Amino acid sequence: MESDEIEETIKIREVEDSGENNETRGEETESTTLLSTSPSGEDVGGIVVQGSGGSIFQVTPAIVVHEVEPNRNGKPCKVDFDDENDDDGEDTTRNIDSNPLASNDELESPYSQQMELYADDLHERGKISQILNRIANYQGGVEPNISENYQSSPKKVKLGTLLGVYLPTIQNIFGVLLFIRMTWIVGMAGSIESMGIVVICCCTTFLTAISMSAIATNGVVPGGGSYFMISRSLGPEFGGAVGVLFYLGTSVASSMYIIGSVEILVKFIAPALSIFGDVNEEANAFNAYRIYGTGILIILALIVFIGVRFVSKFAALSLACVILSILCIYIGIFAATEDDNVKICYLGDRLLTSAIAETNGVFTCSKDNYTTLYNTHCFNNTCDDYFNEHTTRVVDGIPGLSSGVFHANLHNRYTEEGKIIGTEDRGKRAYGEIVADITSSFMVLLAIYFPSVTGIMAGSNRSGDLADASRSIPTGTIAAILTTSAVYVTSVLFFAGTIEGDLLRDKFGESINGGLVVAKLAWPNEWVILIGSFLSTLGAGLQSLTGAPRLLQAIASDGVIPFLNVFGVTTKRGEPFRALLLTALISELGILVANLDMVAPIITMFFLMCYGFVNMACALQTLLRTPSWRPRFKFYHWILSLLGLALCVTLMFISSWYYALVAIGVAVCIYKYIEYKGAEKEWGDGIRGLAMSAARYSLLRLQQGTPHTKNWRPQLLVLMKLEDDLSPKYPQMAAFASQLKAGKGLTLVNSVIEGKYMERFNDAQTAKQKLNKTIEQFGVKGFADVLVSENVAVGMCHMIQNAGLGGLRHNTVMIGWPYGWRHDHNERSYKVFLEAVKNINSGQMALLAVKGINLFPSSNEKLKGTIDVWWIVHILFSKNENPMKLMIKI
Repeated sequence: MESDEIEETIKIREVEDSGENNETRGEETESTTLLSTSPSGEDVGGIVVQGSGGSIFQVTPAIVVHEVEPNRNGKPCKVDFDDENDDDGEDTTRNIDSNPLASNDELESPYSQQMELYADDLHERGKISQILNRIANYQGGVEPNISENYQSSPKKVKLGTLLGVYLPTIQNIFGVLLFIRMTWIVGMAGSIESMGIVVICCCTTFLTAISMSAIATNGVVPGGGSYFMISRSLGPEFGGAVGVLFYLGTSVASSMYIIGSVEILVKFIAPALSIFGDVNEEANAFNAYRIYGTGILIILALIVFIGVRFVSKFAALSLACVILSILCIYIGIFAATEDDNVKICYLGDRLLTSAIAETNGVFTCSKDNYTTLYNTHCFNNTCDDYFNEHTTRVVDGIPGLSSGVFHANLHNRYTEEGKIIGTEDRGKRAYGEIVADITSSFMVLLAIYFPSVTGIMAGSNRSGDLADASRSIPTGTIAAILTTSAVYVTSVLFFAGTIEGDLLRDKFGESINGGLVVAKLAWPNEWVILIGSFLSTLGAGLQSLTGAPRLLQAIASDGVIPFLNVFGVTTKRGEPFRALLLTALISELGILVANLDMVAPIITMFFLMCYGFVNMACALQTLLRTPSWRPRFKFYHWILSLLGLALCVTLMFISSWYYALVAIGVAVCIYKYIEYKGAEKEWGDGIRGLAMSAARYSLLRLQQGTPHTKNWRPQLLVLMKLEDDLSPKYPQMAAFASQLKAGKGLTLVNSVIEGKYMERFNDAQTAKQKLNKTIEQFGVKGFADVLVSENVAVGMCHMIQNAGLGGLRHNTVMIGWPYGWRHDHNERSYKVFLEAVKNINSGQMALLAVKGINLFPSSNEKLKGTIDVWWIVHILFSKNENPMKLMIKI
């Protein structure tokens, strides 16, 4: 600020008379604030601060000091900041953040005089630092960019940890599998191995949540949710691949929820709705799932297209149903007694269906000749051997915690497809025996169960709506995972200790008249669970159909995958209609599969890859010591990220190695596609840091010594002459270089511009861009550079000496032949060439002087003829004479 612009100053002296501060500082503190105005009396918005040491600082933000009074009581002055446009009433909408930059509590804090550089250095963040942070993050009047901040409009209502992260995460984690598959998993795997499945899956998501917490506390959290957090850490290639996998997993998850809801409806609530016959027949059930699932998908897609307001309202109902259903299950576990219980029928050690155990709608479980069981096993008073050798017995299906069934359910009872559940005997459905529909094992059950613990990114998906995302995301996500993990662990123990083992293994409740096992356990009535699970499952499917199209639109808007750009278009209301259509199509493909046990492993693969990449990103950022990677989450360590990555990869191949290979293949194809198309985004990702570290390591290794003769390959330095428009005069030299080295070795395409560097810097950059286009046009894998020198010969000498880096240097120089030098009176036309030849010879490098290069054929032309090879022979004379070179044609 010029001195003649300052007309008046307001000098404020502030003396800190606090005894504690004076003892700490050891001297009196004073600060001078000058409010500058122009000679005309207009405020210029400048603030000059003079410290006690005499230094003067000028700050010119869009804020001015309105009222400043000296402080006489030892407390700091109160300073009010307002937008500079508020006085004239123009552009008042720019300041979207109406929060004061400094509150009374903040300024009266003992930390108000503290200017900390790093928040990690202190246990409590300084208040002045918070004020400066608000100024730095002020976005008034800035247009939101979907590629950096995926928000449709600024919102004043901000959510806290409970409503913004904890409850949505719980709602997304608790899904359909808890109600219709958890008891079956416990029955097949036993309580010990079931506990192992739950612990392994929950540990995987817990470690991933720690990595996500590290990303969320590393600076300002972007408003685009999980995809932006991941992609900005992994880079365009990996970010695009993970984004697509995340989208596919979410889309297929919607089909899993819809299939689950239809299974609850047709199997357990209203079996009469089956339009293909008995739902206990697998083919009939699957056809009903396809018909009703398609109808539900269309209805849900229409609801999503109408708007997200109804989705948000239905989410509250869905969450209430989930919580109420779980509470009723736990009450039923402790209220279960032998007197008020479901009865199941055995013939020997084989559990029978209720259709065989009942006669004329009455539960009999008897071998009397009038019963359905007798008529099934006997014909003309002749019965099969098993019927004759064993007796029937009635057992309590849910005897309660005091019954001691927990010990009987400790170990696994895996069953192959077609065999009676829990045995090694082949079964016959006609005899009322309950037969396994799929082969179960630890790996199969793990793949089916894992989708029950997904949904941990629900909180980070709302990062733009959170009041303090860096605090709410770690706290809410980890608390939700701990809560759901506790529910899953205790449910394994309680199910194993309350329900008879064979009833646990009865997946579709055929022994209890087609009832849902966990619903029979609930208090006060099974309909609480049936209705609650049906509505919560529909809500989860609706959430997936809402989130997946927006995720696809965010990926398309980033522009890293060109063929997805068509899905970046939205309607006038901001709805991604095209993305919704694709999501519905993918969901329909999952519904046509109709088998929940086959769809769940596909979801497992997609989410495991996504979680694995999150852990990998954090580990890379830490190990490579990326300057911008400074997470404040105190429980984070890179070993935890590596352990989470190892768990994800291991679970992928343990659960289904062929699905894992397909998922990895999809990710690799997307990665190579983005790389081939050329990702123009630069997000400061960890993968770029890994490439730089690998390049540094390789260069240091190359510099250790000269390469062996077997490893020698041409490292070309191509010196190109430029036209007046700075384009290459002989671009075919790049094609010749590409064919000569057959895609191997190093290629440097350089040129020299005559002049002064300060004057011709822009020309040098233009020429470099044109050289890069040339080497890209001819498929040359190399680098381009341009040197500005006052003398072309000197510049070429510098290029010949210094091109390359470390051990990655050229050993061969390609230069164009000087045309017309015989008829050109300017000696420069050939002297530059001769000087270059001498310098190349002095550097003991190979020389390629190309003539008629414009006639050089392209790589796709087929030619016939002979090739002339010229050998250069050195003939040495006496010491006083120069050697002579003799060219011999062969």
